[in-house]
Amino acid sequence: MISIQVIFWLLVVIFAIIGAVRGWASEVLVTFCSILGIFLLFILDNFSGFASESPLFTNPVSHYWLQTIVFIGLVFLGYQAPNLPALSGHVRFFNVTLIDHLAGLAMGAINGFFIFGSLWFFMDAAGYPVSIITPPEAGTEIGDAAINLLAYLPPHWLVSPAIYFSAALALALVLVVFL
Repeated sequence: MISIQVIFWLLVVIFAIIGAVRGWASEVLVTFCSILGIFLLFILDNFSGFASESPLFTNPVSHYWLQTIVFIGLVFLGYQAPNLPALSGHVRFFNVTLIDHLAGLAMGAINGFFIFGSLWFFMDAAGYPVSIITPPEAGTEIGDAAINLLAYLPPHWLVSPAIYFSAALALALVLVVFL
């Protein structure tokens, strides 16, 4: 059996490599969409009104699937955005220098951290509802390290007021890059 923490860091490295291939401009859109996803889920959780009494919000497993589907949907749109006809010919998507690829590597690693860190956080909050994934074992060195890492995952620290500033900063970054 392999630790969830090891899988997490492997996925971050894989997404860093993908980011290096895709380039930094494409990865900025994914970063924006992942922050937008966390922002939208924060708004749904805190300001859903009467809907907060529905099973989608009260049942941890249903809430996990709602969070996962909304978040993955937005991240998917972020990965598909450079293929839209309005953006496909944009000069920012041409990666010709080493700096473009190195910046893409860094942005890809950030995106991997945001994406898989958020999915892990949602899974932990729901009590690991996916049967093939077990929670980290407290009392073991690797299990304690994984449990400690949960405090650094994006949905843990992107709460009010940080999520508002992060969403505004991400939007400003996208506007500056593409206008």
